[in-house]
Amino acid sequence: MLRITSLFRAVSLKALVTNSSDIVCATTNGVPANRTICSALQNIRFDIPAGPTVVLATHPPVRHYAKGKDKKKDKKGAPAKVQINEEQLGNLIDLEGLRTQMEKSLSAMKDDYVKNLSLRSTTGSIETLRIAYEGKDYQLQELGQVVRKNPKTLVVNLVAFPQTIPVVLQAIQRSGMNLNPQQDGTTLFIPVPKVTREHREGLAKNAKVLFIKCRDRIKDAQNQSIKKLKKQTNVSEDDAFQAQAQITAIADNFIKEAEKLMEVKQSELLGDK
Repeated sequence: MLRITSLFRAVSLKALVTNSSDIVCATTNGVPANRTICSALQNIRFDIPAGPTVVLATHPPVRHYAKGKDKKKDKKGAPAKVQINEEQLGNLIDLEGLRTQMEKSLSAMKDDYVKNLSLRSTTGSIETLRIAYEGKDYQLQELGQVVRKNPKTLVVNLVAFPQTIPVVLQAIQRSGMNLNPQQDGTTLFIPVPKVTREHREGLAKNAKVLFIKCRDRIKDAQNQSIKKLKKQTNVSEDDAFQAQAQITAIADNFIKEAEKLMEVKQSELLGDK
């Protein structure tokens, strides 16, 4: 009934006729009008003065389709996890040597974090600072005596090896501990910086630098192993491809572990935890 009423509102009362047979249901663009409405109109009598015949034109029914659920955009799926076949890979490369080399890189990064990324520069971290001199590596405590003069100053006495002073100064400045040593003869005075936000951010950046060095060492070990694998002539193409994927997966696992250590250290330095 609501649809019939809406049709009547569009037509002037003067245009309606008393005889229901005068109401004609026309077509629009060759499409028949709604038969239910036409039948209803023809069965209704109107007490309205006679007038001209009215043609009620109806529009073709509009079919509304239900909207389907929005399809989620295809996301790039994570690469399939590579299964490590220890026996197969061990027959093709020095697997134990590869793991040992990568573990050393990770351990070196951990040691650097402990020794070089402290909010308070301790005597111990200075004593174990690595010094490269004439092709050899030394700890600073092997070249001189390190003492804490007061809470704000460390003192390094290099009277026994004064020739190492230039490289020691350079090593301290590049240690990542935000230290600026001052020389007085064979003695170095190292002011301990305050724990400012800037100092924290500097240490956090150094944590990333040390991570990148570790990552590069792991990648170098990976590339060297793959290079040796490719030189083998008795390995099928499929076996070589699988072995290469497994070597890469092993390296990626070590890098992920190193990255987690970096994130934890950065949170600690920045005071997020």
